Amino acid sequence: MSRLIRTAALLAALGVLPLLAGCSELTGKASAEQGPDGLGDPDSPFWVDPKSPAAAQLRQWQREGRGKDAATLRRIARRPVALWPSGKDAGATVRAATRAAEKADRTAVFVAYHIPHRDCGQHSAGGAEDAAAYQRWIWSFAEGIGNRRALVVLEPDAVGHNVDGCTPPQYHRERYELLRAAIDRLKQQPRTQVYLDAGNPGWLKDPARLAGPLRSAGIGRADGFALNVANFQSVAVNREYGHRLSRMLGGKHFVIDTSRNGLGPLTGNRREGWCNPPGRALGRPPTTATGDALVDAYLWIKRPGESDGACRGGPAAGTWWPDYALGLARRAA
Repeated sequence: MSRLIRTAALLAALGVLPLLAGCSELTGKASAEQGPDGLGDPDSPFWVDPKSPAAAQLRQWQREGRGKDAATLRRIARRPVALWPSGKDAGATVRAATRAAEKADRTAVFVAYHIPHRDCGQHSAGGAEDAAAYQRWIWSFAEGIGNRRALVVLEPDAVGHNVDGCTPPQYHRERYELLRAAIDRLKQQPRTQVYLDAGNPGWLKDPARLAGPLRSAGIGRADGFALNVANFQSVAVNREYGHRLSRMLGGKHFVIDTSRNGLGPLTGNRREGWCNPPGRALGRPPTTATGDALVDAYLWIKRPGESDGACRGGPAAGTWWPDYALGLARRAA
């Protein structure tokens, strides 16, 4: 089952120390500090947004005298997380973020999540009204990047929902065409890495089901694929799955979302285990120092602390939820 991505539908527009990674653009001065309150990760090449919900919450708790909670929340606020530009025009958001990242000598991380018929009309329904609107949106997105460094995770769930049948068959061909065109457009920007979403090991358990559809979506022109977006599968499970899929795709590299997988997925036969599951923890911090020749980076693609949806007492998808964020941070290793 899919149900892995319920995060960005309601997000308002925000507007590495290389080891074995193959992405030469993912570099930056490891000693640089970013933003107020010293928020920034000197061990990561990725940009930290000093105006993120976590950073704002940290400052509020400091003013309220909740020093211990603020210190705990710093585990999120100081880390780079992906931006999910929303609205009909992504360019302004992307431009502002990449300019700020350039000043900090960092790489901005984004998620492009605006495909027509998104999420099969479920919790994160929305996206572009038609193919033409999507093309305008992704063109604006690419123009916003310009010549600055960026890493883009492209369209969570889009290929997976074609594979599992959630997206109606009449939309499949158009979706593959749009994904191919999006990859080509983004790759025109000289310092942009693009990773096409490939679901997670708990959803489409046999990676062979994804290989052909990913090729149809243009994976050959992308830098690689992304795994575990907004999910909780462990690093070990993702790496094994990713290596199997990579062999079917000519050795493609991949990135893994480690934002909330510190304790793995919810165990047992739990209904909606993807939606604000209790007892989870932050995973490995974002880095390119993965120790795996095929894993270009661990990333916080899902924004930890933002709700998966209106379940288990949570607010609408994409809404900042301080209590859940604090729990993730407290349980982190």
